[in-house]
Amino acid sequence: MRKYFYYLLSVFLFSQYSNAQDRVIGKSFATRSVVLGQNGMAATSHPLATQIALDILKKGGNAVDAAIAANAALGLMEPTGCGIGGDLFAIVWDGKTQKLYGLNASGRSPKGLSLDYFKKQRLKKIPAFGPLPVSVPGTVDGWFELHKKFGSKPMAEILAPAIDYAENGFPLTQLISWYLNRSVPFFQSKDFPNIADTYINQNNGELPEEGEIYKNPYLANTYKKIAKGGRDDFYKGGIAKTIAEFIKNQGGFLSVKDLALHKSEWVEPVSVNYRGYDVWELPPNGQGIAALQMLQILKGYDFSKIEFGSAKHLHVFTEAKKLAFEDRAKYYADMDFFDVPLEELLSDEYGEERRKEIGKRAGKYNAGEISAGETIYMTVADKEGTMVSLIQSNYRGMGSGMVPPKLGFMLQDRGELFSLKKGQANTYEPGKRPFHTIIPAFITKDGKPFVSFGVMGGDFQPQGHTQIVMNLIDFGMNLQEAGDAPRWDHTGGASPTGERTTNTGMIRTESGIPYSTLRSLMGKGHRIGTARGVYGGYQAIMWDEKNKVYHGASESRKDGHAAGY
Repeated sequence: MRKYFYYLLSVFLFSQYSNAQDRVIGKSFATRSVVLGQNGMAATSHPLATQIALDILKKGGNAVDAAIAANAALGLMEPTGCGIGGDLFAIVWDGKTQKLYGLNASGRSPKGLSLDYFKKQRLKKIPAFGPLPVSVPGTVDGWFELHKKFGSKPMAEILAPAIDYAENGFPLTQLISWYLNRSVPFFQSKDFPNIADTYINQNNGELPEEGEIYKNPYLANTYKKIAKGGRDDFYKGGIAKTIAEFIKNQGGFLSVKDLALHKSEWVEPVSVNYRGYDVWELPPNGQGIAALQMLQILKGYDFSKIEFGSAKHLHVFTEAKKLAFEDRAKYYADMDFFDVPLEELLSDEYGEERRKEIGKRAGKYNAGEISAGETIYMTVADKEGTMVSLIQSNYRGMGSGMVPPKLGFMLQDRGELFSLKKGQANTYEPGKRPFHTIIPAFITKDGKPFVSFGVMGGDFQPQGHTQIVMNLIDFGMNLQEAGDAPRWDHTGGASPTGERTTNTGMIRTESGIPYSTLRSLMGKGHRIGTARGVYGGYQAIMWDEKNKVYHGASESRKDGHAAGY
């Protein structure tokens, strides 16, 4: 009881004194004003990657060229969250055709690995690390699909900045140094091969600290091969053979054939209208439509009469999240294998039905009856009006622990997100794309581009997307304030892996949420807690159609940087 008292006291004190800056205008929690530019804008989670994107734009490249260049740099500079061993999703507003395009560049499970294998091994869930959760890495093919459709600069020129930094080094930022010095020793403790050779031996035998120079010459060589040989060198050539042989030696199943068969998919983004704004996400196997389902429920409330950060705000938001995530667990999966009822899930009528289930106290819900995971996010815009919303990840931070020899990157562990229970939408099958947490987003207004944005952070992402949309539209915040506003996260409920909790879950809040709100939420039956690093990271670009100006934003929770010209 005494520990609980001290916890509540600390929450109260933090909530009263957490705002350190005293700006003369704007919200008290804002860390800075928005960044403005007429010709182009880039917002990424690393200042050097942002500068690379701007350099590409200034040299005549377009937003897609710049996005690929920045993403390649982030794979080097933030190996704790992304890289070419992972998957990629993107939404592109093309300035020429004035249309949105969606790209699903996620990989599939090995053809030679069956559900029966897991049962014979008496596994109730797919392991988080090692060779078994490794699925085909889709990022490189995603780059080339984006480039083929929209790119203008040669790929060798696009990858050149990342190659240069990989060879000559760059200073590690505070956050990535912290993650790297936690993650690498963890994988070493599991005796996974090539960890030290890739991340330590190339840096004078020590893991660099903040401000020290980090290099990855193996990754530089891999990028050079991709620049010269194209995506086929990665999926059919020497890189593919190295990956497949390594995974086989580790007892896994990813094969040269699996890599050779891989292809990305262009998909139609889906949307709901929220108070006159069209909010766009990609259809499953990702979880983007969970944000749209939440918005369909929440638009039935008048937030002009509900204060931001109040108990009423957090209560109805959390209940909407619970309802959407029950449907997420039941219906979201690779649409090549399961007929996801998109139209019904996103309809106004279904949103109204689900809204009626929300009461005055914390509830437990089931999925509606319908007939029929560290990451990087970045966004770039150019002078022709093209805007790219791109997200890319390995899952569980660095990934599976599987580092093929002398390639410079770790393979993802997205396969962990399959269910091993027969008959579910997301049940494991060979050649199937796993349920995915990473989601890019976009907002249009009256058929024109408005905001390209994303929020990193596993299961938090749909909650983060919804909070950003509400901050902009319901609470009138500017682009920077919308990301800096204090956040909250609800954990618990059903999972696409087949797991579920028996209670109402827990609301975890940042220190900016006042104690009066937490006290009222506890009175409604909610369990309250705190957590470190679960509230995501945010980047965004807004287009001001009237003044023809881009607004850029990035936040202080990560090392991010927005810049324009």
